[in-house]
Amino acid sequence: MHRHTRLLVAWILLYGGLLAAWHFMTAYEFLPPFFFGRPIAVWQQLVDWFAGGSIWEHLWVTLIETLLAFVLGLVLGLIVGFWLGLDRSSAALMSPAIISFNSMPRVVIAPIFTLWFGLGVWSKVAFSASLVFFVIFFNVYRGVREISPVILANARMIGANGRQLLRTVYLPSAMSWVFTSLHAAVGMAFVGVVVSEYLGSRKGVGNLILQAEGVFDINGVFAGVVVLTGCAIFLDLLVSAAERRLLNWQPR
Repeated sequence: MHRHTRLLVAWILLYGGLLAAWHFMTAYEFLPPFFFGRPIAVWQQLVDWFAGGSIWEHLWVTLIETLLAFVLGLVLGLIVGFWLGLDRSSAALMSPAIISFNSMPRVVIAPIFTLWFGLGVWSKVAFSASLVFFVIFFNVYRGVREISPVILANARMIGANGRQLLRTVYLPSAMSWVFTSLHAAVGMAFVGVVVSEYLGSRKGVGNLILQAEGVFDINGVFAGVVVLTGCAIFLDLLVSAAERRLLNWQPR
């Protein structure tokens, strides 16, 4: 049997077995359905949402907020990461502030973003981008700092200027770290958006989950989690595809 086929069969057995166990444990009330839901009821909730069209507007809002936060956090993380990675004086000056902000429990200060930007899109984008920023920044910073001095010396020896060093040495070295961080950043973007929607919003999947929780609808909560998980997996696959295309020079 081919390796990929064996892996597919293993996935089906593992996750199918978990779903079957969940179904039978709740069907025979070894686990109380009120607290643990039922997979069939979760599936029915998903069908109702998508077939009835009620979820599309919420899902569109959440995806737009996530993509905006992801792009904003990525751009800022790249710029600041390269800046401080290349400029040691600025890094020494800014490191206490960056460490302090990164150590701050940003979930606790999420309501402040709502006060600043209101209940609309931009409070979710700003809060989520603050989570993505630090994931990208630290990986870019580390990627720039860990370039071999021998490689830099050799490049300078053959006449490479600052711009050429950035394009041919620093960027390729940092890209591996960047794409590693992007996989984590996708999840953080969704976490930030959903937490913000949960705390205060008019639309979004986080708002759907909050409504379901408010009426003790555990199946609706699980359905919302399934939708978010599916979207996060899809975006992660897009990141993986971009990684394979842009880093095709790396040995497999």
